[in-house]
Amino acid sequence: MDIKEILAKCDHTLLKQESTWEDIKVILDDAKKYHTASVCIPPCFIKRAKEYTGDDVKLCTVIGFPNGSHTTESKVFETKDAIANGADEVDMVINIGELKAGNDDYVLNEIKQLREASKGKILKVIIETCLLTDDEKIRMCEIVTKSGADFIKTSTGFSTGGATFEDIELFAKHVGANVKIKASGGISSIEDAEKFIELGASRLGTSRIVKIVKEQGLV
Repeated sequence: MDIKEILAKCDHTLLKQESTWEDIKVILDDAKKYHTASVCIPPCFIKRAKEYTGDDVKLCTVIGFPNGSHTTESKVFETKDAIANGADEVDMVINIGELKAGNDDYVLNEIKQLREASKGKILKVIIETCLLTDDEKIRMCEIVTKSGADFIKTSTGFSTGGATFEDIELFAKHVGANVKIKASGGISSIEDAEKFIELGASRLGTSRIVKIVKEQGLV
């Protein structure tokens, strides 16, 4: 697979708590140079990023991050605020406790409210696969399919594990035709990136791929 094809599927990501505006500018410059799908950055930087890049880079941010236990109302506010500041895409974290308690209607309703709040933008749903059973993952595939969201996403990168090949295979079997797949967390090599794409991921949440490309001069 051509490296440019892989880069075009990467959400070039920097969500570390200690990130500064100078750090964010580096990945914005990288995204513009290497034509990544987007950059995924904390909400507090979206407005400055929009002013810095204009329409040259798609801006993605995170909602209810990283635990997902915010109220639905606060997630809706975060979503509207991020879009007002210039976000093109939002990656929301589900309420994992409500899913585990069997409150699927709560989870579905919350996603639907964020779908409404993000109308016209891309909405990705982070389900934190490392904390879920296979049955819960399958239920989330069904919920995301019903919700109208654009993507199901594996991980925040802040819990006990990231994307696995097995989870992408599971998603591919159970999501509807209207839902795309994002593998995120722990993608550390070009070979892994290719494998995730082959299994069905159309987005990759990673910072490592661009780093490898820069270090090895692949583009």
